[in-house]
Amino acid sequence: MKILIVQDFLRSGGTERQSVLLANAWAAAGHPTTLLTFRPGGALVGTVAKNVSRRTLQPFDVGLDWLAPGLIAATRRAAPDIILCMGRMANCYGASLQNALPACRVIATMRTGKPLPALFRRSLQRVGHVVANSAEARDALVSRYFVSRQKISVIHNSLVFPPVTTLRRNDALRAHYGATDSTNVLLCVAMFRPEKNQRELVEIMAGLPTSCDWQLWLAGDGPARAACEDLVSRKKLGARVKFTGFHANPSALYCAADLAVHASWSEALSNFLIEAQAHGLPAVAYQAQGIEECFIPGQTGWAIARNDRTAFRSELLRQFGPGATERNVIAEKARTFARETFDPERQVAAYLNLFSQIVAP
Repeated sequence: MKILIVQDFLRSGGTERQSVLLANAWAAAGHPTTLLTFRPGGALVGTVAKNVSRRTLQPFDVGLDWLAPGLIAATRRAAPDIILCMGRMANCYGASLQNALPACRVIATMRTGKPLPALFRRSLQRVGHVVANSAEARDALVSRYFVSRQKISVIHNSLVFPPVTTLRRNDALRAHYGATDSTNVLLCVAMFRPEKNQRELVEIMAGLPTSCDWQLWLAGDGPARAACEDLVSRKKLGARVKFTGFHANPSALYCAADLAVHASWSEALSNFLIEAQAHGLPAVAYQAQGIEECFIPGQTGWAIARNDRTAFRSELLRQFGPGATERNVIAEKARTFARETFDPERQVAAYLNLFSQIVAP
């Protein structure tokens, strides 16, 4: 089975990591796989396996995510059986790809809670199938975008980083950032983009009692980082909020933190939260599409009504309270849930099973 994955750019986001993981796994399973991007380069280029065919459309990076010169011609040359559109820009071309290659099965993906542009909505109606990465995303496709439920499959995101096999805390990294044994280290791993809403986390933390011993680690990079750093400076929280930068593999951060926090309003399923759960971190997050599928609600994670800072702080303070024994019980439950629910082999096989069902004999 020849598979083509279409992605605008290999930036360091969650969707892009899923694209690379799937491409590498399908190629390793013996399926000729091509990863086609609009823009060349990107932070994740080096993570693509050598047996995955890489193609780019822009001869040099013009910085435009939507520009896909020669997409139809390049797709025809690849002659795939399956085309999987990943990300908003690629999905906007789904209808054009399906119209140009009627014998090919084009699959759109729903991985966001943000409003969809008109071309994306058009693709949802024209393509042969749609994969939603959460049950809530599927329900939104049906109720908001009028996609037939029979046309939708739910396949969760895969764990990208192999979880550690021990619950031992990374005290060396904590010490590097000035956290003591009693410090509650809260972690958020995400690109700095407006919809990820790291600024809201800073506002929430600024309202905690001054007597609390906490640090907030914000891992990642992106265009919204400077504004967040400015907010931290104005709030005089420089000693408590740490910008750790981009990490190709953030596992060390997961092992050093105590709690995962998330304030994004546009998720369909948070890669960060499922990775944090797999490493044993309980989570506190604003409610968004698919968020409560990232953890066991009320046991390993707590969803807070959006913009309710008071409730968010109250839950944080409650999470600061448990001793080591109770935290270990929660951590083990979170690890078991995440590793079973988001196992990469399981998700890769789910896609291949879907492909085999919809590809014409």
